[in-house]
Amino acid sequence: MRLAYLDCFSGISGDMFLGALLDAGVPAALLEETVAALNLGAKLEISRVTRDGIAATKVDVYTHGEKDLPREVFWEQKSRSPNAPQSAHSHSHSSSHAHAHGHSHETGVSAIAHPHPTDAHTHSHARGLTEIRQIINAANIPAAAKATAIRIFENLGAAEAEVHNCRIEDVHFHEVGAVDALVDIVCAAVGAEALAIDQWICSPLNVGAGTVKCTHGTLPIPAPATLKLLKDAPVYSSGPQVELVTPTGAAIVKALASRFASFPPMRVSASGYGAGSRDFPDHPNVLRITVGEAIQRPANAPSVESLATSHIPGGDNDLPTDTITVLEANLDDLSPQILAYAIDRLFTEGALDVFSVPVQMKKNRAGALLIVLAKPEDADRLTKIIFAETTTLGVRRRDEQRRILTRRWETVETEWGPVRIKIANLNGTVSNYAPEFEDCRRIAAERHVPLKQVMESAIRKFNADTSNSQ
Repeated sequence: MRLAYLDCFSGISGDMFLGALLDAGVPAALLEETVAALNLGAKLEISRVTRDGIAATKVDVYTHGEKDLPREVFWEQKSRSPNAPQSAHSHSHSSSHAHAHGHSHETGVSAIAHPHPTDAHTHSHARGLTEIRQIINAANIPAAAKATAIRIFENLGAAEAEVHNCRIEDVHFHEVGAVDALVDIVCAAVGAEALAIDQWICSPLNVGAGTVKCTHGTLPIPAPATLKLLKDAPVYSSGPQVELVTPTGAAIVKALASRFASFPPMRVSASGYGAGSRDFPDHPNVLRITVGEAIQRPANAPSVESLATSHIPGGDNDLPTDTITVLEANLDDLSPQILAYAIDRLFTEGALDVFSVPVQMKKNRAGALLIVLAKPEDADRLTKIIFAETTTLGVRRRDEQRRILTRRWETVETEWGPVRIKIANLNGTVSNYAPEFEDCRRIAAERHVPLKQVMESAIRKFNADTSNSQ
């Protein structure tokens, strides 16, 4: 199994990821061709720099000849010259609605977005997800990379929509910010595809510290959208008082990484360093990618996993595992309607799975065994919900290990709209896949199409895209 490990000891942003990909062996010509295929008037500037003595590759995006500025640099310049022209990353708008900006890393990457109201007020310079999908799908790049890039943008849009309490369809990216983000994200997807990685693994992420200025004022780091994207990821704060993980970087990790762990056992074949814009003292401002083949961990080696996910060595059958908590309760005097409601609420509150099994209780009463699978950190909260919503007087609890297949999401475009496909891998080979039921159900209801027809269309499109990319 071919592995890639992301060392995010100085965070991650889109341009740092591109620099690390190039340094690890992705041809520069491939990314330059990808930028040209987008037909957005952008280009890359690739250079070699050092960060606290570490050599790394630096990538800058130029849009119509203008280089992106880090936000900290912009605010310093603005404070010195209040009447100076604003950079592309802090736009002045006279309209009254709120703007949700993807916050620029100190490296200068941003995905500037705002929730776009559904009334007649519009911006000619704003790009929504529909237009962004069209631009990506029209580009001459591999189908798998298109799907990854769209998924990263959807991650960004979903985070902004949640932060600003709007629909994902109402999230729009400012024209210049969208160009920068499109270049970073599409090149990231193409470069990641070129490395032919079976499993991406990520370290805990150093998010930085301090505050960041944006249109909404001064906010603590991590910025709101970044924090949404880092849900369930292990994070910490160390080093300089700046933003180290950007929304774009967090969205890339969310789309690619199958798990978070310490450095995995591998036979190293390549490594690369991507540079941030600033050079901090006593803190190499770089992102490292290490590529190699998975190997079996020695039997006497101590555990290196400090997170909820772990690793079971086994050569070619090397599979990740995680720890889950199993909650059980016997129910013999509960209305089926109330049980159905309790199951729905447990799912809503974060249970991994909930199901009931018919059982025969004492005195030959018909009953049900309620079983809840949960993350260990959610177990206490879900136990309280079981007590509140059912008639049980006791909940059994135990922790169990489970082997899991690595999973990822791809998005296909059906004739009625996008549908996510969940793909499971076993030793680098696709073992099964299925369309996301909620996506298909929503389309079926909105477009008045039979549900089975939507699901069949999504599967056909996925198979066709997979065949074309091979």
